Amino acid sequence: MAITEVPQTREWNGKQVPVYPMEVIDFSKLLSQEPVEIERLVRCCQDTGYFYLDLQGIDGRRMLEDQQDTLKLMYQFFDAPLEAKNEFGLVAPHLGYEPIGSRTGVLENTKDGYEMIKVSRDEIQKDSPHLPAVLKTSPDMKVLEHAIAGANIATKTILAALSTGLGLTGAARFENSHRNDRPSTSTLAMMHYIPSEPSAKNIGHQKHTDISSLTFLFAEQWGLQVRPPGSKEFGFVEPRDGMAVINVGDSLRFASGHTMQSCIHRVVPLDPTEHRYSIAYFLRAEDDTMFTDSEGRYITAGQWHDEKFFAFTSPPEVQALAPSSMLLGGMTEEDAAADKAETKDAPSPVVGATNMNEAVQVY
Repeated sequence: MAITEVPQTREWNGKQVPVYPMEVIDFSKLLSQEPVEIERLVRCCQDTGYFYLDLQGIDGRRMLEDQQDTLKLMYQFFDAPLEAKNEFGLVAPHLGYEPIGSRTGVLENTKDGYEMIKVSRDEIQKDSPHLPAVLKTSPDMKVLEHAIAGANIATKTILAALSTGLGLTGAARFENSHRNDRPSTSTLAMMHYIPSEPSAKNIGHQKHTDISSLTFLFAEQWGLQVRPPGSKEFGFVEPRDGMAVINVGDSLRFASGHTMQSCIHRVVPLDPTEHRYSIAYFLRAEDDTMFTDSEGRYITAGQWHDEKFFAFTSPPEVQALAPSSMLLGGMTEEDAAADKAETKDAPSPVVGATNMNEAVQVY
């Protein structure tokens, strides 16, 4: 469904950029399995692949408190010396620290402008999780546990509502491939974006779709942009108090028989003077869950995660071996040539992906 209403714009990089409207889904109504709200949820996932989740009712307020506690922990962590943050480096694709400049930036010939610490759901439940010492104090561990647990409950509630709305039963229900006691790469990612002018060498977070089934995102500052299906350009997402942003990822798109939209998005520094912080929980299917991917292959969720992550953290000669449709989980864009001419986004790192004009990253 093409975007037909763009109520406002914001200026960035010398041009007026649209602010796209987004539907609001009430978390409390999903908990109650209200049919009208479930119908709206299904439509959001099938039409655009994103929506706001209103958490201001009594059932969601704890998650908003967890968000604030996590932000305080992030300020402390990212202010620590690099050697403390990078004590173990990136232990696994879904666990560990990535310093600024680890990946390609949002514009041509740039590197990314953020650092990130990822804490996986499986890891946080271990007696001695593999985390930097600066994070392993008892209060910090409780903050991380609460944030992960709350986000897991919220995203599982959404999955259950989608299953109900689509008439799925038994083992076919989405939540039955996201069981808590089975291994997965579900993870909490905490990101710190440094102040960046559009001319900076380290800037933003390049275009990508998420590997996840659902992404549960908190970001109080401007910077997130989406490119809705049928649209010709990226536009901003307005930060709203009391709400999370939910993105559909590749795995749920595949599990739905490619009827849901995997959200194409990126991050740019709207205010070049500010430090920006965001918190994202990536709910992912069990590692051995089977689905048909964007290449028509019947593979496991674990294989899709590993291949996509590996492809975009490898040198060009290795990236060339990746299927071109892996870039955006099989999603397509319109007017890509015009988009490149207007925004000068970074070219795709995947050799042979001639239909794409920007680099793409994954989590």
